[in-house]
Amino acid sequence: MSEIPTLPPPTFWGEMVTLNSGETVAQIADEQPVLLVFLRFFGCSFCREAISDITRRRKKLEARGLRIILVHMAPRQETAEKFFKKYKLFPIDHISDPEKRFYRAFGLGRGTPQQLFGLMNWIRGFQAAVIEGHGASYQNEELGDGFQMPGVFVLYKGEIRNSFIHRYAHDRLDYEEICQL
Repeated sequence: MSEIPTLPPPTFWGEMVTLNSGETVAQIADEQPVLLVFLRFFGCSFCREAISDITRRRKKLEARGLRIILVHMAPRQETAEKFFKKYKLFPIDHISDPEKRFYRAFGLGRGTPQQLFGLMNWIRGFQAAVIEGHGASYQNEELGDGFQMPGVFVLYKGEIRNSFIHRYAHDRLDYEEICQL
C-alpha cells in the first residue's frame, strides 16, 4: 500500500457530486465507507482491466458495506456508461471530471514517460489488452487523458482510511486488500 498522502479535507469531498444520484461523496462517506476509484482513460487496457477487476469483486465489496464510486474524465455520461455496461458494472455511481480537478486534489497527476511507457507497461499492456481481452483504443478527449495516472482511496467518517496511488500505469491493485479497515 502507498503511504497515505495529505489530501483535501472532507469539506472538499462535499463538492464532488455523483452525477447519477445527486449525493455528495462527503454525505455518502459519512454513512458508509467509500471506495473512490480514479480511473485512467477509457482507451487504456489497464483502465478496462480495473473495471473488470471491480466487477468481479463488486458483490464482495458491497457486502462489506462499501459504496463504490468511479471517477473518470469522459465529458459525456454516456461514454462512461458504455464501458461500465460492457463490463457489467452498471448501474454504478460515477463522477465525470474532464477538467481533472478531483484528480489533482487527490494528488494524482500526469505520468512520466517511464511510468507510462516503460518495459513493464508494454509487457503488462500485452497481457491486459490481448491475453485478458480488454483491448486498447486510440487517445481522444471523449475517453479522457491518456497521460493521467490513477489512484484508489477508501474514505469513511471524514477520513482517508487507505489509499493506493499508482506508481506505474500497469500497477494492479488488490481491491479487497485496500478495503481492509
